[in-house]
Amino acid sequence: METEQRALSGWGRTAPTVAARVRATADELQTDHGFSALHNGRGAIARGLGRSYGDPAQNGGGTVIELQPGADPIRIDAVNGIATVDAGVSLDALLREIVPQGWFVPVTPGTRFVTVGGSVASDIHGKNHHADGSFGAHVTHMDLLLADGSLRSITPTSDPELWWATIGGMGLTGLITSVSFSLIPIESRHCVVDTQRVPHLDALIEKMEASDHLYRYSVAWIDLVATGKHLGRSVLSMGNHASLDDLAELNPKALESPLDFSPAVFPDIPSQPMNVWSRNAVRAFNEVWYRKAPKQRHGTESLTGYFHPLDMAGQWTRLYGRHGFLQYQFVVPFDAIDTMRTIITKISEEGHASFLAVLKRMGAESGGLLSFPKPGWTLTYDLPAGVEGLGPWLAELDELVLGVGGRHYLAKDALATPSVIAAGYPRLDEWKSIRRSVDPDGVWVSDQARRLDLL
Repeated sequence: METEQRALSGWGRTAPTVAARVRATADELQTDHGFSALHNGRGAIARGLGRSYGDPAQNGGGTVIELQPGADPIRIDAVNGIATVDAGVSLDALLREIVPQGWFVPVTPGTRFVTVGGSVASDIHGKNHHADGSFGAHVTHMDLLLADGSLRSITPTSDPELWWATIGGMGLTGLITSVSFSLIPIESRHCVVDTQRVPHLDALIEKMEASDHLYRYSVAWIDLVATGKHLGRSVLSMGNHASLDDLAELNPKALESPLDFSPAVFPDIPSQPMNVWSRNAVRAFNEVWYRKAPKQRHGTESLTGYFHPLDMAGQWTRLYGRHGFLQYQFVVPFDAIDTMRTIITKISEEGHASFLAVLKRMGAESGGLLSFPKPGWTLTYDLPAGVEGLGPWLAELDELVLGVGGRHYLAKDALATPSVIAAGYPRLDEWKSIRRSVDPDGVWVSDQARRLDLL
């Protein structure tokens, strides 16, 4: 077990705090000496690879635990299509193991560099949420290190209250040490993808509503600078896993090694002294990005190219300069599409420029009391931090989101207030009650939990 004092921040590189970072395996933490590291007066929180955008994996003045995989971290039940994985294993490491065996994870976000434990704690979602739901919907078993030092094995039926408080619970019910979940069988490391330019928001809404049921994966990059008749112009990308027959038709060369999976890791982008994304720069970038997309294309893309394109540029967040950046993500119900249109119009005409924004339709909730996904439309919107007036601007958007029964994603949050989260998560008090029943002394705590009154 290794311990050192470190300044830590989220992926957005805002609001760093100093904590005792402990690197240990689950076995080491279960010893008396290991568990004592949690009790220094400020509690502890698990930290995966630091890809939460704000402060949920920080604990200023306390302990942050980076769980290390054990001796046999990935166990595959090929008969039933179930993986049992140490929580500290990254999706990157997992995919390198399972894709060559003909399996894919049930859900992936836009990066492979998140841990399995973090995937449960954030109840991550991906391009297939409309079809398959969030990660928690596919989990069958977990081991959880509780505040009293005991290790509890739980399932949705053995301990339903604790289970659904842990799915999406941001690590505040206990430290997840092992997770079992179902896998998707695949025949190749490619997807068949239909890509098309869509000239405006109304056309995009119509196309997604009409076509999403035909595809397992669907997402649209949306231009949040375009206005007028081009408002909401987008590049819509819809895909399914490619079979061997698909490859024979569309990409015969890939049949030589259909399940090879060894994505390259690229050098980090150098630090930038200031945000390079002015509104004019974003406008120019978005114009090029939209024009370079095919008007309509049917073909194959690699798993990496389709699901994790930003992983090809290490530390790309440095492009936002020394102040870092925020990602504002919310969901509104399907019947609130007019509110989504109002928000997109407001951002395009008045808001801060963004080159990275996506829109998608979401499906059923997983059951997690603090899980973000719910049926409706979700918009993800990146913008530089440190800009004057940013807080009041986002507060205006908050009012629109909450006014129609929407909510914000805790794994992306860096600026929300307790009232915003309480309004968006009607089962918050129920979740708090369950959390307190297993952690009455507040051993598991984070900067975000203090900021948002989640304790």
